[in-house]
Amino acid sequence: MSSAAWHARIACGHEVGAGFLITGRRVLTCAHVVAGSGTAAVTVSFPHARELGELSASVVAHGGWAGDVADPGDVAVLQLERDVPLPPAGFAPPDAAYTEPYPKLIAYGFPEGYDEGTLAEYQAVSGQLIAGEWLELVAWHGHGQPLVAGFSGAAATLPDGRVAGMVTAALDAPAVRKGRMLPLDVMARYWPELGELVPTPGHRDDARRRLYALLRRATGSGRADDPGAGRGCDPNRLYVDAVGGFGPPLPTGGFPSLWAAAAYVQWEVPDPEAVNRFATRLGELLDTAPAPPSPPAPSAPSAPSAPSATVPAAAAVSSAWAPVVVEIEHSGAGPDQVTVEVSAYRDGQRRPVGAGRLPRTGVRAYVQRRIDEAVAQLAPDADELVTFVLPREWLNEAVAHWECGAEDSTPLGCAYPLVVTDRARHHSGRLRHQLRKKWQKLDSAGRGVEVHRVECGTAERPPSLRKRLWDGDAGLAGYASPPTAARGHFEVGLNVPVPVLLWSRSGCPRATHTDPHCPGHAEPPCPGSAFLDQLAVSVAEVPPAELPRHILSLRLAADAADDPDLHWARDLQLLWDNPRCFPETPASLHSPVA
Repeated sequence: MSSAAWHARIACGHEVGAGFLITGRRVLTCAHVVAGSGTAAVTVSFPHARELGELSASVVAHGGWAGDVADPGDVAVLQLERDVPLPPAGFAPPDAAYTEPYPKLIAYGFPEGYDEGTLAEYQAVSGQLIAGEWLELVAWHGHGQPLVAGFSGAAATLPDGRVAGMVTAALDAPAVRKGRMLPLDVMARYWPELGELVPTPGHRDDARRRLYALLRRATGSGRADDPGAGRGCDPNRLYVDAVGGFGPPLPTGGFPSLWAAAAYVQWEVPDPEAVNRFATRLGELLDTAPAPPSPPAPSAPSAPSAPSATVPAAAAVSSAWAPVVVEIEHSGAGPDQVTVEVSAYRDGQRRPVGAGRLPRTGVRAYVQRRIDEAVAQLAPDADELVTFVLPREWLNEAVAHWECGAEDSTPLGCAYPLVVTDRARHHSGRLRHQLRKKWQKLDSAGRGVEVHRVECGTAERPPSLRKRLWDGDAGLAGYASPPTAARGHFEVGLNVPVPVLLWSRSGCPRATHTDPHCPGHAEPPCPGSAFLDQLAVSVAEVPPAELPRHILSLRLAADAADDPDLHWARDLQLLWDNPRCFPETPASLHSPVA
């Protein structure tokens, strides 16, 4: 029975599930089993080693699961309060569960009434993944224990005891016992460190172990979310070196970390020498890179010093924003029907607050009710940033003027730093990747940027504007006209990686849709040009990372003016797009087993 001692029972509040020990102190389970860990204690027990009792545990890694049954990333790693003297689980190659003839898979779960556990026998239907994520399971027999609440997080093991995946859900199907599991290679997408434990066909075990030892050395922290950038190791460059000119191309958006790049080479690149080449090149870089600076010796307290050149103040600011996101999209149910989803980001994870399909006229009231709930989800010391992710034709919507609620007439834009972004741009892998690089440059500069002006009724052709924004490495584009009066030029601004776009929602009143050329460009001055003049002066010394806070102060000043409608910043709209504030998470959809 010692070979099965690694099976674990997980309890978190009223939730009970399963898990399996993978090192002396770490346990894998489903993220939904420990979804309440923010407010409830997580305890782990081992039914084959009852003498250990219940051990407390904490969630140390999370796959980004967003809350519903069809959401990817339903993986969590728990760290026990102490090491346990039990042999951890062993792993099969990732294709072992779906190589014909499909083998029996055994799951050890803890449904109601079975605190000691019980077994269920299933097998894969096919090697075809459902939505690129799950293997579908069917019962080995038409009778016996079905997969029900309490099996989530259970290891799906081969008859010889090796782990081939993890049970995540049961499917409601009359007279058919079905379920789903995450295979090992999919689990490693969300926790790349798993790759060190799983044998990979075609890749030598010694090369794999060497690679992961080098990854820990490169990142210092040993964590898979540490990008390792401080050691000069570019994950995208290493990937290209490892696969060569005829290997799979770099995935859209590149890799956020060395661990992610290494996992992709291990699981997705068929060349058996790719892992070895990646490890060899990484070792060369580490051997030639300068050692990281030693921490300064303790000294007497003194006044705070200026931020170092390697970590600009602006970089610290940009990563500190805690977004509350209001995402609006067309529902497909009619031109007036939209889907609205409100969520909050905390600890790098998105926490859904509410979602619904509404007529356009009901959106404002719905958002007013939900934003307060979302802000309450943020950490107590977080700097909230309300972000509206809008369809392109909604970009000029006066969301900053929406009232906070039925009993609070404060405009949202005077209560929070508030920005908008274009929904298509927000979800574009190409632009997210390019914008990350642009923000790194902006943060390293740590100062204000030039306003690239797009004048009212400009004769500049959109392709010429595109070239100007690219050649000028633009960080901020200012428009004298709103999107409705300069569609072609706004399309360029949205599809080029310019992190910040600013405009006046009302724009120049002298320009029209039929004739966008303002007749007053010479005398008197065009109101749109006057807006850009004021804008350039106002933001000249403001780092782009600080613009949401600066625009909040301008909105407060405009609202407090004797005649708010005459203040130049009255209708200021800020499109501010920093992908680093929004870790990539899937859209939410239902609730798993458990």
